[in-house]
Amino acid sequence: MTDRQALSDAFVARAGWGEATRNPLAGDASDRRYDRLTLGQHSAVLMDAPPGKGDDPADFIRIADHLASLDLSPPRILARDLAQGFLLLEDLGDRLVARETAVPAQEEMLYRLAVDVLIHLQSCPAPPDLPNLSAADWAAAAGFAPDWYRFAARGDAGDSADFQTELASLLTRHADGPRVLILRDYHAENLLWLPHRDGLRQMGLLDFQLGQMGQPGYDLVSLLQDARRDVPMALESALVQHFVTATGADPAAFSAAYAVLGAQRALRILGIFARLCLKGGKAGYLPLLPRVWGQLQRNLAHPDLADLRAICQSLLPEPTPGIIARIGAQCGMHPHR
Repeated sequence: MTDRQALSDAFVARAGWGEATRNPLAGDASDRRYDRLTLGQHSAVLMDAPPGKGDDPADFIRIADHLASLDLSPPRILARDLAQGFLLLEDLGDRLVARETAVPAQEEMLYRLAVDVLIHLQSCPAPPDLPNLSAADWAAAAGFAPDWYRFAARGDAGDSADFQTELASLLTRHADGPRVLILRDYHAENLLWLPHRDGLRQMGLLDFQLGQMGQPGYDLVSLLQDARRDVPMALESALVQHFVTATGADPAAFSAAYAVLGAQRALRILGIFARLCLKGGKAGYLPLLPRVWGQLQRNLAHPDLADLRAICQSLLPEPTPGIIARIGAQCGMHPHR
């Protein structure tokens, strides 16, 4: 038994779940692990977030408390050991939005509900003292694209000075206004359909510990330009219009902001997926690169992004099957880069 396993067992026992059976739940790109605990007719979810790995359970609790105060549906905290990085959470079930959208009418209803949650969340004051990055910081975060994706595809990071300058300029001009709380990973695999609840509480919320201050369009892009699944373009367009109408945003200004934020997010994801392969030995994200590339191209097609589009065309290769194979062949070969 590893030391981490022993600590986990001790925490679960202290919480009164020592006799529960454990089944691992699907993880994500982080170092967190999740297990479902089953004890008779009851269940709970164990979050194991090792200290020093970048995810602090205290951040999860802070955002969860805020979301609950707005009558939304984060999981309740049943037990905690912040020093060791353990939380025992309410089990919200398995009805992920990503699995509940086979019927078009159901898909439209669930996505509209998810957008309405964002509208409500952003209409309320955010918790104090959250991280609040500058436009230059957001541009630097997209530097994963040349630093990791181009490096994996071409063997060098290229000259990204113009890339950083232009993206920072676009973010400053179009996506640097008043901040709202953003949850950062707001997409169909982090949202749960809870039909037994009422109103906005029918949407269960997960994976929000990186919540921070950001632009109103960011979580909307995360939801509607999902790296893991295709959202019909007609549905995306209708829900962007719904968001604009509900929030009173200027349609032309929001269109530009949405495209800039979409480009920034797609660029960062290209780099993150390449990094997860080269550094973390996780090749499972590589098949998603073409979808993210397509989303990037749609955002770059906005007239205000013409200069960034030209820079990206020169700097970043398309993830063709050959490029993806080249990246995959380097999986786990750069752990210390």
